[in-house]
Amino acid sequence: MTTATPASAGELLELVRTGRAETRSGLRSITGLSRTAVVSRVQALAQAGLLLAGEELASTGGRPPGALLFNKDAGVVLAVAIGRSRSQLAVFDLDGTEIAADSRDHEVGVGPDQLMTEVAARLTTLLEGVRPPVAAIGLSLPGTVDTERGVSLDSPVMAGWDGVELAPYLAGVTAPAAVPLYVANDADVLARAELLGRRDDLRDDLRDVLVVKASTGLGLGIVADGRVLSGHLGAAGEIGHTKLAVADGLPCRCGSTGCLETVAGGWALCAQMAANGRPVGHVRELVALALQGDAEARHLVRESGRHVGELLAIAINLLNPQAVVVGGDMAGAFDTFAAGLRESVYARAGALATRDLQFLPAMHGDRAGLVGCAALALDHVLAPSAVDARLAAHA
Repeated sequence: MTTATPASAGELLELVRTGRAETRSGLRSITGLSRTAVVSRVQALAQAGLLLAGEELASTGGRPPGALLFNKDAGVVLAVAIGRSRSQLAVFDLDGTEIAADSRDHEVGVGPDQLMTEVAARLTTLLEGVRPPVAAIGLSLPGTVDTERGVSLDSPVMAGWDGVELAPYLAGVTAPAAVPLYVANDADVLARAELLGRRDDLRDDLRDVLVVKASTGLGLGIVADGRVLSGHLGAAGEIGHTKLAVADGLPCRCGSTGCLETVAGGWALCAQMAANGRPVGHVRELVALALQGDAEARHLVRESGRHVGELLAIAINLLNPQAVVVGGDMAGAFDTFAAGLRESVYARAGALATRDLQFLPAMHGDRAGLVGCAALALDHVLAPSAVDARLAAHA
């Protein structure tokens, strides 16, 4: 099948990178380009270090003479997943494989000056001994994010971060080179993680997915036809602060009342444990108790899933996803949380919308945020238009 317009070099790289073409003849067959055009584009990609071709593949196990291979070692991307009480950092190659990582807890309420300065120092340490150049940085934050400016717009859990530009804090990490910083909401990067390196046995064909971020707070990543939807102001999927009848009058940390988080967010569950004389410091501790069989903890986690499911049923009727994926700290007790989800979803959503619906744990576990941040960076720097711009700049 040929494309409507002549395929660019960036589009050819995309075909090789995603495994849809492995040879020059394969590229010609898919795109309809002439042999000369394909050779010219492949040569430009090889000269830029993005493709390995011909003699370079002689030692890779009997590949045919015309074989092409995406050079995953042509660069690296940095991933920075910042949460209310933890920051996770990692270096990934261009194929999304983790090279080095660092995860640390931080004080709740820490400001950007302190945390981002520390993050920059930790990234510098992670890059020691890494030879490929940094191509981009992907960073996630809780709450609504202005993706154009790379700043937090509205985060109830990150006081003092709204409107603060984050790129200047990280400029020294890659100096003297200047690399782009891409910022997204934490639920959106969880959704991106599901699109990067799916499990062959379950998810190769999943293109319409709802990804629940169930942790201290609540959020929803939306994948429609293989693309992550962020909405007009980047606020798509902010389910945690949707009003729910059962929460009527309960004060939320956002300053309002009646939000879903007041009965289903991790912070609210911890508060309920404390009110019952069993204080826990973090929702991860609550999940650990649930996994140990603690009846109260299991009840709270299941009730959280049930309340989330009440709203999720509406989204399922509207969007008709193939699967609901659960990520965040409460995914550690997936069976218990998902049991509550299913109870409400099957009771409230339409029969057709749920007929083939799957409920799955996040593919990358507690690393999903990091993988999603890497995917955020890779999606931008390896987009065909970005590759074409890079080749044009060095022509």
